[in-house]
Amino acid sequence: MQSLKRGIFWNFGGLYFFYFAVWQLIFTFLPYWLKGPAGMDTTTSGLVFSIMSFGALILQPIFGPIQDRLGLKKGLFYFVILCILFLGPLFQWVFLPLVGANQILGAVVMGAYLSLCLNGGVGVVEAYNERSSRAYSFEYGHARLFGSLAGATASFVGGIMWAKNTGSIFWAMTFCAAVLFVLLTVVKLPDDHMAGEVRDEQGNAAKNEPITREEWLSIFKNRSFWGFCLLIIGSATMYDVFDQQFPNYFASFFSDATAGATFFSRVVSVQILLEAICMLFMPALINKIGAKTGLLIYGGILFVRVLGCAFINTIPMLVFWRLLAALEMPFMLVSVMKYITRVFDKRLSATVYMYGFGTAKQIGLTVFSLFMGNMYTALGFHHAYLLLAALIAVFVIVGSLLMRSDAKTEQIAR
Repeated sequence: MQSLKRGIFWNFGGLYFFYFAVWQLIFTFLPYWLKGPAGMDTTTSGLVFSIMSFGALILQPIFGPIQDRLGLKKGLFYFVILCILFLGPLFQWVFLPLVGANQILGAVVMGAYLSLCLNGGVGVVEAYNERSSRAYSFEYGHARLFGSLAGATASFVGGIMWAKNTGSIFWAMTFCAAVLFVLLTVVKLPDDHMAGEVRDEQGNAAKNEPITREEWLSIFKNRSFWGFCLLIIGSATMYDVFDQQFPNYFASFFSDATAGATFFSRVVSVQILLEAICMLFMPALINKIGAKTGLLIYGGILFVRVLGCAFINTIPMLVFWRLLAALEMPFMLVSVMKYITRVFDKRLSATVYMYGFGTAKQIGLTVFSLFMGNMYTALGFHHAYLLLAALIAVFVIVGSLLMRSDAKTEQIAR
């Protein structure tokens, strides 16, 4: 908890807060906007999310090596912020008229732009902040909990804004981008901008030679990398696929869709507040049980949630099952970064994150967003959830069998 006493920790907490406020607003209210003002069905809405993922599939393999070479320089982070800054005017004056003229074209343009801000941009934000946590010696997981607080706040406030004026949601994102610009600008670079890449979790100096082509290629010869990719597809990818249309499924239990959307936003607020509480203790727990174990627990909880939703038909039980997500995300958020920095070369942390987590996740989303969108339409939510649960189980089990345990790595380091 020593991190809480340092000003730089609160600065990075603010960066997480305002970035993930934008993230939460999009993923909570975009499905409603696509179905309501934009007039899209679930299949066309799925195309938006597939394009977002496909765009990130192109961006993250480029962003990763660039960020590893930039170290703590801010160029890519500023670029992501600039893209978010234009969301308010784009949704009001560009995306809505474009969708009205041609839904497919509108879905493609909207999804491509949002990938710069979210599915592609999030890798820059996470990699930069994780590296900074090592450079400035604060616990990444504790700073990351500000993202959870942002999610709770954005869901609650966004629900009120949505009920009064749906367009205000997107202008709120523009406001968040302006605050992000100020917060990033006041962060002072350390004397060595590569410092975050050559320190371990305890702040000790580590390997500091230039990255060779052979070392970079060695990532793709490592079976743990491919196992990690499969596990991420089965967990983080499927979590997002599950969430993409879940707000509409939840709202279907209400006679008034607007009331359902408002109630759901409050449920999400409670979920994310519980998530933030769990984040306080999660770094210590993952240090004890190991990051691989944490990722397996994450996948297991997701499997239970999706399978349960295939049989639930009452609002109270649906709310309870949704609140289980408060346990999922802390396991994933902390375990992913700790596994990467323990098992792989720390100098390549951004590359491993953006390929192993970001790119793998986006490949999965590109394929399964559109696929599950069609399954929701063809089979209905209940039968589609049974199929999704089976996919989760297969990917998580196969991936875990290929991954090396990070607990052994920690023992060797000691």
